[in-house]
Amino acid sequence: MSGTLRERALRLLARREYSRVELARKLSPHAESAEALESLLDGLSASRLLSDERYVEMRMNARGRRFGNARLAYELRTQGVAEDLVEAALAAGGDELTRARQVWMRKFGDRPETPDAGQRASQMRFLTSRGFSGETIRRLLRGDFEDD
Repeated sequence: MSGTLRERALRLLARREYSRVELARKLSPHAESAEALESLLDGLSASRLLSDERYVEMRMNARGRRFGNARLAYELRTQGVAEDLVEAALAAGGDELTRARQVWMRKFGDRPETPDAGQRASQMRFLTSRGFSGETIRRLLRGDFEDD
């Protein structure tokens, strides 16, 4: 079942996209040497079977509607994605306030007429845990939905 390193890499890539660093982490216990692993990764990248750009696009499509920029950037950076790709993905990801409002509406529905401090704190904690910035959360909770 072990097969070659290339076969193992192709089986993994057939299931979903991986960043180069993430795939290297998965394959390193099975590689004979670091040079062989790097050579394989270079070959996969050259044949466009492995692409950090596609990985970023896949992650943004899968998680972009539910999380804020801080969380998305953290997840991409932990998988070894280059900083310029992270910045480009966040810029193309749309307005964080709009995404925060959609997440907030799914969770809390319509705004209560007079939210008490406990409700407001609960909503702030929820949005913070989703990775939205403090300024975005403040704008959302005070009802400032227009872009400045």
